[in-house]
Amino acid sequence: MNLGQQILNGLVLGHSYALIAIGWTVLLGVARLVNFAHGQMYMMGAFVAWMVMAKVGLPYPLALVTSVLAGVLIGFVMQEVMLGLTLRQDLVSIMIVTLGFGYVLHGVAAIAFGSTGQILDTPFSTINVYWNDIWFTGQDLFIIAVTVAFFIALQLVLAKSRLGRLARMVAEDPKLAILAGVDVRRVYFGVFAFQGAAVALAGAIVGPRTPILTSMGFEEVIITFFVVVLGGIGSVLGSYLAGLSLGLFTAFFGALVSPAYTTPAAFLVLIAVLVLRPGGLAAKPGGA
Repeated sequence: MNLGQQILNGLVLGHSYALIAIGWTVLLGVARLVNFAHGQMYMMGAFVAWMVMAKVGLPYPLALVTSVLAGVLIGFVMQEVMLGLTLRQDLVSIMIVTLGFGYVLHGVAAIAFGSTGQILDTPFSTINVYWNDIWFTGQDLFIIAVTVAFFIALQLVLAKSRLGRLARMVAEDPKLAILAGVDVRRVYFGVFAFQGAAVALAGAIVGPRTPILTSMGFEEVIITFFVVVLGGIGSVLGSYLAGLSLGLFTAFFGALVSPAYTTPAAFLVLIAVLVLRPGGLAAKPGGA
C-alpha cells in the first residue's frame, strides 16, 4: 500500500464530504430541519455546471456561479412551498415534502440532461501532478482549497456577524426570536437558500471527480447524514472534522480491506463514537 497516496486520497475525499455536508449542517443547526432532496440538489449543481461549460461554452468560474444561483433558486422555491410547515416545525411533513422534491428534481434532471452519464472537465481536472509515487489532479487541490476557505468564512460569519447572531437566536428558540423582533421567515429563507447554494457549489467542484449521473444523489445523502451526525448537529467545525475522518477512513479501509464493506464499517464506527460521545466529535468529553 502506498501510504502517501492513501493519505492524499483521504484528504481529498474528506474535504469533498465536508463540502457536500455543510449546507445540511447549517440547516439543522439553525432551522432544526432536514432536507432529503439534498443529494438531488448536489446532482443538479453538477449537471448545471456541465451544461454551462459543455453546451453554452462558458468558462468554469461562470459555471460555478450559475450552479450556486441554481441552488439558491431551488432552496428558495422549496422554502416558499413549505414555509407553513417550517414555521409549525412539522418535521414529518417536511421530511415527506423534501423527499418528494428530491424525486421531482431527479425526474427534471432525467428529462433535461438524459440518463447517460456526463463528464465535467474543468481547467483543473485536466492537470495531472506526479510527485515521487503520489498522483493527484489540480481539481483535488482546488477541492481542498475551496473547502478550507469556505469553512473559515462560514465560521467567521456565524461567530462574528449580525447574521450569525440572528441565526443562533432562531436556532435556540424561534418563538423567542420572533418576540425579539427577528424576521424568522427571512432567516429560514436565507438558510434554505444557503443550503441550496452550498450543496450546488459542492456538486460543481466535487462532480468532476466522477461521472455525473441522475442517480448520484442517494450516496451523497448517506454521506451527509454520516458527517452531520458524527460532527454534531449544527457544528461547523464538527462537520469539517467528521468529513476528514470519514475520508481518511474510506481511503485506508478500502485499500486494506475492501471498498465494498466501507459503508457498513463506517457506520459501525459512527455507532461506537456516538456511544462514547453522544454529541459528536465537536462535543466536550463527557458532555451530551
